[in-house]
Amino acid sequence: MKNILKLLSVLLLASIVIVSCSKKDDPTDNNLFVGSYEGSIGFVKEGENKATDNGKVTVVKVGNNYNFVFSDGIPDLKGVQFKSEGDGAVVSIDNDETKMIRITASSLTIAYAKDGSAWTANCTR
Repeated sequence: MKNILKLLSVLLLASIVIVSCSKKDDPTDNNLFVGSYEGSIGFVKEGENKATDNGKVTVVKVGNNYNFVFSDGIPDLKGVQFKSEGDGAVVSIDNDETKMIRITASSLTIAYAKDGSAWTANCTR
């Protein structure tokens, strides 16, 4: 009876490990990057220039897109799509050099231009 219980315990533990270590876990599918990042942030638009070294960016996932909520009166950046970089990071899906956002579990880098506006961030959590 003890051998049967040991065998069942080992099989149960093995099945849990196999299921939890799935290689198909795409970082863009989970909420690993959602949360607040702090550091230098900035915004430039014709006639408007805002920047601070002690800013905050909150990353919010809405469906398949991400929104970036900035502190210090900087307008939010909404509806950005991402793809996995394969190293625990995601980058914005736009193939344009003026639209670069890179997120890891501990850092956020933004250099994003859209409709005559430009957002920047170099933040950590």
